[in-house]
Amino acid sequence: MSLEQTLRADGLAISLGGRQVLGGITADFVRGELVAIVGPNGAGKSTLLNGLAGLLKPDNGAVLLDGAPIATLPGRQRARRLAVLAQTPEIAWDVDVRAFVGLGRTPHLGAFGTSAEDRTIIDSAIASAGLEAFAERPVTRLSGGERARALIARALAGETDWLLADEPLTGLDPGHALDALALFRRLAHDQGKGVIITLHDLNLAARFADRVLVLSNGDLVIDGSPEIALTPEILSRVYGVVVRRHAGEGGPLIEVVARVG
Repeated sequence: MSLEQTLRADGLAISLGGRQVLGGITADFVRGELVAIVGPNGAGKSTLLNGLAGLLKPDNGAVLLDGAPIATLPGRQRARRLAVLAQTPEIAWDVDVRAFVGLGRTPHLGAFGTSAEDRTIIDSAIASAGLEAFAERPVTRLSGGERARALIARALAGETDWLLADEPLTGLDPGHALDALALFRRLAHDQGKGVIITLHDLNLAARFADRVLVLSNGDLVIDGSPEIALTPEILSRVYGVVVRRHAGEGGPLIEVVARVG
């Protein structure tokens, strides 16, 4: 595999508050794929995502972007390559949606500020997130779902090679959740971006992801296609539930029946 267009966790081990959260995970990611990270609460999903983004210092191992340690990249250069969508971001700025989305262009701005090209990119990001009708509305007056879409638009405005999103569907109704996942797939498949997201909804992971990483207690249980990674046997072992998998009309349907035992 060529080192170009890759992101690699190489034996990544991370502790938080004196407790080891990741136990040494190795996984390769390539642009052009939508990868979902799933697992029960406390499995280490957010920690892995933040580690891949270079936001957490590992105890052992490293994260490599195109073969180079991400920790050695200057912050501005890293921000041009990789956008991070946090799980519970605070939005304290009383600015309108267009200005808020424009913050995603910050790593690219030159000495003369926002250019006509930047404004075109911002408008495109707003349209992609379905927020044209809210472009002049203050972000502090948006609903939870609208804020979630504004955050996605801000990440899109950065036009990075990689998008890492932690539970990006939080606050979205079912329709907008489907829209967001369809958008992530287009970013990966049509624009060649690397998109890595954490998800709790196993059905959406099965339906939209090209690959799924299943975590449990800070360890990587399996890394593979949804058909390989999201089997009743694996999900039963990881989540402690009885699972049945059906062929649904919109894609695979994972039915959680009961607790094991």
